[in-house]
Amino acid sequence: MENYGSSNSYPYQNSYAYPHNTPPNPPPQYPPPNSDPYPPPPAPALYPSPYPYNSAYSFSSQTYPQPPFPTSHSGPLDYHHPPPTSHSGPLPYPYPYPAPPVAHSSPQPTLQHHGSFQYSSSSGHFHYEQSSGVNYPSVDVSSPPAPPRANSFSNHPLHRQESYGYVGVRNSAHQDFNAQSVSSTTPSVYPPLDDLLSNVHLSDNRPTAPTAPTAPASPPAPAVGTSSPQSARYDRQEEFYGYPNSSFSNNLVGSYSDQVGSPSHFVGSPTHSVYSHSDSFNGSQHSQSLQIVPQQNKGSLKVLLLHGNLDIWVYDAKNLPNMDMFHKTFGDMFARLPGNVTNKIEGHVKNKITSDPYVTISVSNAVIGRTYVISNSEDPVWEQHFNVPVAHYAAEVHFVVKDSDVVGSQLIGVVAIPVEHIYSGERVEGVYPILNGSRKPCKPGAVLRLSIQYIPIEKLSVYHFGVGAGPDYFGVPGTYFPLRKGGRVTLYQDAHVPDGCLPELRLDGGFSYVNGKCWQDIFDAIRQAQRLIYITGWSVWHLVKLVRDSSPSSNFSLGDILRSKSQEGVRVLLLIWDDPTSRSILGYKTDGIMQTHDEETRRFFKHSSVQVLLCPRSAGKRHSWMKQREVETIYTHHQKTVIVDADAGNNRRKIVAFVGGLDLCDGRYDTPHHPLFRTLQTTHKDDFHNPTFTGTLAGCPREPWHDLHSRIDGPAAYDVLTNFEERWLKASKPHGMSKLKRKLYDDALLRLERIPDIIGLSEATCTSENDPENWHVQIFRSIDSNSVKQFPKDPKEARSKNLMCGKNVLIDMSIHTAYVKAIRAAQHFIYIENQYFIGSSYNWSSHKDLGANNLIPMEIALKIADKIRANERFAAYIVIPMWPEGVPTGAATQRILFWQHKTMQMMYETIYKALVEAGLDNAYSPQDYLNFFCLGNREAADGNDTLATGSPNAANTPQALSRKSRRFMIYVHSKGMIVDDEYVILGSANINQRSMEGTRDTEIAMGAYQPHHTRARKLRSPCGQIYGYRMSLWAEPLGIIEDSFTQPESLDCVRRVRSMGEQNWKQFAADEITEMRGHLLKYPVEVDQKGKVKSLPGNESFPDVGGNIIGSFTAIQENLTI
Repeated sequence: MENYGSSNSYPYQNSYAYPHNTPPNPPPQYPPPNSDPYPPPPAPALYPSPYPYNSAYSFSSQTYPQPPFPTSHSGPLDYHHPPPTSHSGPLPYPYPYPAPPVAHSSPQPTLQHHGSFQYSSSSGHFHYEQSSGVNYPSVDVSSPPAPPRANSFSNHPLHRQESYGYVGVRNSAHQDFNAQSVSSTTPSVYPPLDDLLSNVHLSDNRPTAPTAPTAPASPPAPAVGTSSPQSARYDRQEEFYGYPNSSFSNNLVGSYSDQVGSPSHFVGSPTHSVYSHSDSFNGSQHSQSLQIVPQQNKGSLKVLLLHGNLDIWVYDAKNLPNMDMFHKTFGDMFARLPGNVTNKIEGHVKNKITSDPYVTISVSNAVIGRTYVISNSEDPVWEQHFNVPVAHYAAEVHFVVKDSDVVGSQLIGVVAIPVEHIYSGERVEGVYPILNGSRKPCKPGAVLRLSIQYIPIEKLSVYHFGVGAGPDYFGVPGTYFPLRKGGRVTLYQDAHVPDGCLPELRLDGGFSYVNGKCWQDIFDAIRQAQRLIYITGWSVWHLVKLVRDSSPSSNFSLGDILRSKSQEGVRVLLLIWDDPTSRSILGYKTDGIMQTHDEETRRFFKHSSVQVLLCPRSAGKRHSWMKQREVETIYTHHQKTVIVDADAGNNRRKIVAFVGGLDLCDGRYDTPHHPLFRTLQTTHKDDFHNPTFTGTLAGCPREPWHDLHSRIDGPAAYDVLTNFEERWLKASKPHGMSKLKRKLYDDALLRLERIPDIIGLSEATCTSENDPENWHVQIFRSIDSNSVKQFPKDPKEARSKNLMCGKNVLIDMSIHTAYVKAIRAAQHFIYIENQYFIGSSYNWSSHKDLGANNLIPMEIALKIADKIRANERFAAYIVIPMWPEGVPTGAATQRILFWQHKTMQMMYETIYKALVEAGLDNAYSPQDYLNFFCLGNREAADGNDTLATGSPNAANTPQALSRKSRRFMIYVHSKGMIVDDEYVILGSANINQRSMEGTRDTEIAMGAYQPHHTRARKLRSPCGQIYGYRMSLWAEPLGIIEDSFTQPESLDCVRRVRSMGEQNWKQFAADEITEMRGHLLKYPVEVDQKGKVKSLPGNESFPDVGGNIIGSFTAIQENLTI
């Protein structure tokens, strides 16, 4: 929601994953389909057990030096990075799998890692320690010679102790397996419980790394895993890109947490497990602070960087335990009662006889995938496919089998696949035992069949040639809405840009860039509509005036014009978030904490033909009571769209849509001048907004507002209309007492197919592909099936719509998918403006389990790191607010700033390590590649800002200090990103977990590019509309245009912009009051040569208003502010 950083506003929440696409053909059960993006090895390699934690196998490789950067991890954990892309030079850093073929000296099973990276190597080896000389029995299989890039593990006796093994599968056709053949008397792949508990510690969130169990000693039965047929291609349009994940309420709890406690820490009891049942009201891992972390003994698991995609199939499970024995006993007891009594007791309780299993997939404690729940089955069959982007340091990939309960879930067991087994790029497939929290079989014969393949980023060709490369570019694959061609887009900055306000910019073809007037265009579109006006908003205020000049239009409020249009016969529908704290009951009225005016607006239109639907953010009825209260209290409907019909020529009408970050409410109207005092008695006389101050506001500066918005004309506008219709149908469905009301809303939507003068989607193309001003546009969302009507009821059909599964919910997370895809495809620079910037907490130095698991910050950091290793220039510019809207000293605001600081720190450390590995740490600093900025303004007193009179404030209050210093931040409410001047994403979604997850705030965004203005097409920097938009966005806060700005990736540009930002900050923070020409301020933190982010000396707090700039965190860890 808009200002959840405020001390008197809502904070936020988490969980993560992605959608999965339907494969080109129905997935065979054994094994997955054959369509690998790169050639298979000559013959399948034979894999030993997937748990060779401490065996002394070695493999031939080139010996590389250890990374030159220090780590803070205890124990012999090795961090390895993937090799650079093919265009970069020699490897300046270690990589664990560079092995030529090695002759096998014995018929023991070999693990061949078929490398996917090109470089030469000589022999070398790595060792894992062993505790005994007991070997696996040899497997009589002839191994073919490994290909030149294969990595062969040879002569490696594997050692086990305890009481369990697993069954490997190497079949290539559909077949079943006998779960009972996996006996509980076979040796275990995990150490005894006593060994595990001897090293149990309470995690203190320090930056430490995972370790492995002790080396087993007794020989298990041999088992063979295989290299399966090839996986689906990743450069094809129909292949899903994204990641299906668990819903927020079902994160993995515990597991290897990349943390190692000290011996002085608390030792858990046998009831505490590495994987524990989540008993918090939302079932998330964030409420868990106790984690059992095995200490290293005689071996370790390598922690490797997974950066690319994981292609995963979760097929089925066999012989799961019945986790509902109490429920069954309870049902049997009531079965003896008369039938009518039995039926009334929990309704279907007598049919609830066994587990309701599902599987979550996690990496580094971040859930990246989740199957749907199968009710009442001990032998569930999912056949579910995941194509998951990953950017994680990890030792294992965990498949956690759970039993879904009405409240939370119960752990059934875990399958752990070491990352080093999949790092070569070969598909690993098998049938694996499911181990419980004590590292023992959850039930004799309980197994999970799965396959997994790691495709490194350099193998994903869709990212190699820019964001909109080539005429056959198909957009972001695996999304609910496809790429639409033949459209037009207008890009807006701020609500209004007066003529001549910004410098003239020249584009290709001799055109000049023309700044749009957003609210003026929305006003005109509403006024000219003849059939429909549909509006969605976090806030819609009927008294707001969209036009504020001397024209007659400035006399009309939004409410006036909407009511007038409805009287003309235009269908006017408003879908507004229902703030649960604003109420109007029997004459008692409350404005609500968020002051969204929802009840005011509803009352204004009550006796008109304008239909206002206040839509609460609701969880599904299948969620627990606590989960429903959480969702409706904390989360919001955050989309901001206006949809109208417009003139299409030839007496036809078409659909046009506005999408972005601007709500039609108070406090939003602003221009690139961003005045503080000068318009208080004119333009903003009845529109003062500044939630930073409490008490008397007389004479205080207004809060200037900077935002991004867009207008879409063409086929993609119909997808925005579809989003509105799906949401309206869901929100208008009567519930409870509303079923008795006569006024229903389900028939309010116009059916376009019944209106012959409105063209349909098939006719909506408004430009030809040969038109240089043609646009390709795609619509993305963060939303779930609790907020839309048309999602499939059967979760098995989710992948046909590119949706992911949550607990009792289907989820569209395509906004996050689009951001990740665009960042990975970036070749030169990224420019971001966003209200929040929090994410990738799994890679923070502490609070790793916070749950802010979106990949965006980590993907940007890894993009820069890859470019450094390749000796190529790249730059990222990120503009955020000086502080989250609200009181900067408030606990929620301070916590958001703390998470933001952790995100910055993680990114700069990643960049510094890359500089060290490349030997460039003395030549460049992390800020030569990544910089954070904010916006602020300062006005010298003149005769145009007559201050209002009122009660004087105390001299040391924020109001008085701001009035005296005549300065204030410009609030950055934007939600947009520009990549390489050829691709733009903008909408309502912030870069934090609640906007990206899909189960929290509902969001909408557009991604667009001009196919005639891409680097692939021009073979140079493009100078189309997106270039003009980015240059205009820079001209606004910098107050000037310079030649270096045309090459944002250049070192000259980076240092010039940073220098201007530093000078502007000094002017903003100085005691002397001077008029500011530029508004772009270097974010007030100090980043040293090694990437450490600290408070800026002398500026530890925000001027006038106070509050620690790098935030603070003193209370219990929670997930509301992420």
